Amino acid sequence: MAKKTLQPPQHQDRQPGIESWLRPAPDPHSAWRGQKRLEGKRAYISGGDSGIGRAVAIAFAEEGADVAIAYFDEHADAEETAAKVAESGRTCERFAGDLKDPEFCKRSVRDAAMRLGGLDILINNAAVQYPQQELGAIDSSQLEDTFRTNFFAYVYCTQAALELFETGACIVSTASVTAYRGSPELIDYASTKGAIVAFTRSLALNLADKEIRVNAVAPGPVWTPLIPASFDEETVATFGSDVPMKRPAQPGEIAPSYVFLASEDASYMTGQVLHPNGGEIVNA
Repeated sequence: MAKKTLQPPQHQDRQPGIESWLRPAPDPHSAWRGQKRLEGKRAYISGGDSGIGRAVAIAFAEEGADVAIAYFDEHADAEETAAKVAESGRTCERFAGDLKDPEFCKRSVRDAAMRLGGLDILINNAAVQYPQQELGAIDSSQLEDTFRTNFFAYVYCTQAALELFETGACIVSTASVTAYRGSPELIDYASTKGAIVAFTRSLALNLADKEIRVNAVAPGPVWTPLIPASFDEETVATFGSDVPMKRPAQPGEIAPSYVFLASEDASYMTGQVLHPNGGEIVNA
């Protein structure tokens, strides 16, 4: 059976992609209305300019939080995120730089806390992916770039945040369904996501006595700039058609998982992973 065409064929020749170039535009808004579950909180979100990160920034603002977003060089996307956060009357600080650089990670987290008056929530989210048909095609440069962006940066940002956190703070990291079922074309990417799951579980045990919660979200297919930045036009056109719900999620459908894990509603959850993935069953 031919896969169903869901999006116009398109491709972007850069990572991690530009949201304003996507057609149709991703929807960062969730169906629910904010209930001030994060009133007065301060959050740092890596990759907050677009995709899931943008949706999380908007959702957090609707719940009463001020946010800081870190991104590479997608300035127009970051400005759009800041404008949407401002619609909820909240602050959005912006930090452009390379998250592969440990000094940028540490500096941006510290500066975010200074500008926001503290830090309560860390969202590790930025990622890249480079499909390859076989393992031998993954050279050392790609392997290092993928792990430094998708995993090392999470460690660096978390180290910086822990120097600022007080009791009751929380960390939520973006894993992926590929950490559980694998991916034949994204071997290094899926491996970083598996590392994030292990990092989440281990750090949750390490920080439990300090009452700092650590959880993760493992999305399935989501319509974000990373998709046309990673795949050819034909793959993009049918992206998400293989899951039981037969479509990719909109970023706004993923953001509520982050709101829940960052809120007091999840006060008895740590070391856990939520799976908004369109119906795939994962047993782990």
